[in-house]
Amino acid sequence: MLTRAASYRDTFEAFRWDIPERFNIGVACCDRHADGSGKPALIYEDQDHGVATLSFDELKLSSNRLANMLRGHGVGPGERIGILLPQRPETAMAHLAIYKMGALALPLFTQFGPDALEHRLQHSGAAVLITDAENIGKIETIQAALPDLKRIFVIGDRATTGTHLDFDAELAKASDRFAPLDTRADDPALIIYTSGTTGKPKGALHAHRVLLGHLPGVQLPQEFFPQAGDLFWTPADWAWAGGLLDVLLPSLYFGVPVLASRARKFDPEAAFALMARHKVRNAFLPPTALKLMRQVERPQRFGYAMRSIGTGGETLGADMLAWSEEIFGFPVNEFYGQTEANLIVSNCASLFPIVPGSMGRAVPGHRVAVISPEGEELPAGEQGLIAVARPDPVMMLDYWRQPEATAAKFSGDWLVTGDTGACDAEGYFWFQGRDDDIISSGAYRIGPGDIEDCVIRHPAVLMVAVVGSPDPLRTEVVKAFVLPKPGFAPSDTLAAEIQAFVRERLAAYQYPREIEFVTELPMTATGKIRRKDLRDLEVARKRSGGDR
Repeated sequence: MLTRAASYRDTFEAFRWDIPERFNIGVACCDRHADGSGKPALIYEDQDHGVATLSFDELKLSSNRLANMLRGHGVGPGERIGILLPQRPETAMAHLAIYKMGALALPLFTQFGPDALEHRLQHSGAAVLITDAENIGKIETIQAALPDLKRIFVIGDRATTGTHLDFDAELAKASDRFAPLDTRADDPALIIYTSGTTGKPKGALHAHRVLLGHLPGVQLPQEFFPQAGDLFWTPADWAWAGGLLDVLLPSLYFGVPVLASRARKFDPEAAFALMARHKVRNAFLPPTALKLMRQVERPQRFGYAMRSIGTGGETLGADMLAWSEEIFGFPVNEFYGQTEANLIVSNCASLFPIVPGSMGRAVPGHRVAVISPEGEELPAGEQGLIAVARPDPVMMLDYWRQPEATAAKFSGDWLVTGDTGACDAEGYFWFQGRDDDIISSGAYRIGPGDIEDCVIRHPAVLMVAVVGSPDPLRTEVVKAFVLPKPGFAPSDTLAAEIQAFVRERLAAYQYPREIEFVTELPMTATGKIRRKDLRDLEVARKRSGGDR
């Protein structure tokens, strides 16, 4: 637990990690709260506004059944189990059951297309998948390419061609008594795939201790969470670190109920109404969501009563901070991290002043610094690479089955984030930019390699380069510079075809919202595309008010 002291410095210096040798996320987030009192764990609102509440007692029994169901089908410790589900009770049940049985959870975003799913399921060697009727069709198109995938459980009606298993029917056969595996805190528990600058996304492998590592980074921006009456919600999908490790699991760990909602698209007015309807007190709202909410007129009419809001992924300016204080009664606290080492820098308005443009200060428990390319800590104010020192419980174990990529992520004992910035004399961190080609779009960090691999497969494309183009709402949008093959003329129709091609195979948030056809691409002497030249060109264009 993070304990508030008289100042930030006192709070930071008083904090000490207390990581036990044995620790299991499933037990810590569920079983220890299942005391027969019926304390609520999940409040679920479906698309028709029907509401169901699931207690910790019920969550324990249902996750026990699920663990027994999986064990009965031959699933053992260490095996990877994909979870292709939106925010719903079964998603939480699956995570808890997988952790309790010592297997590895593989969260998968429901907006992923077949190509994105195939890579993650294939590369992880997933043996089992839990999904629903809405998503099983995508899996059936790639099933032949997934020889390790032995069992698929489907929730809901199954109008499918495969020989899948009925989730509810199989669950009903299983016992609700289960003895969780006595896992070590350092035992693997979770793989979350993150985008890289080139090639396919990499799987960040995390241990059970990653939850404990997240706690101070949740408590600080959420104003020393938990407090009496707290109830947490995020529109961020639970397949991402932001939804799973910043909201769902920390809330359950503290015995605080979580609101789950299945909205297909973020609606800012609906968000205000949802928070008011369920008396939400705490939220993680990505910057894009906040910008959309800012457009709502007279939001106070909804009658919400928030206590804390955290955001991350983009530096907030003074205008957004002033707006949040006017609308909610307090400024939103920005935080910073990445899938490999999350929630390492944060603001906390009640503990120290927020400086507009700064990401905040190091979260207690984490040694964060700005370093040189050689791994040397730089003086205050000097720009360099933002890094966090190991050992650290929030840090990944490694990239799954990619030892070279893991080694490249470190400079000595520093995990290098890939972001450049500076740290001033007061310990405030200032983001400058990416040291690589990652695109920051809304709540997503997107690697161009996966998109380029997809676009190049279109029959009209000879070469392609994908970069982030500045955007006032999303920070950046995905833009593709396309060199067509001979015989294919650039046109709006062709651009739309390429966009649809990517949307169908990867995910809606990955498709290029802008496509520019070119006659050549900037190349290095060794034949590599110079994405930086294209990024710089886009920045210059947007600043001058042009787009081509």
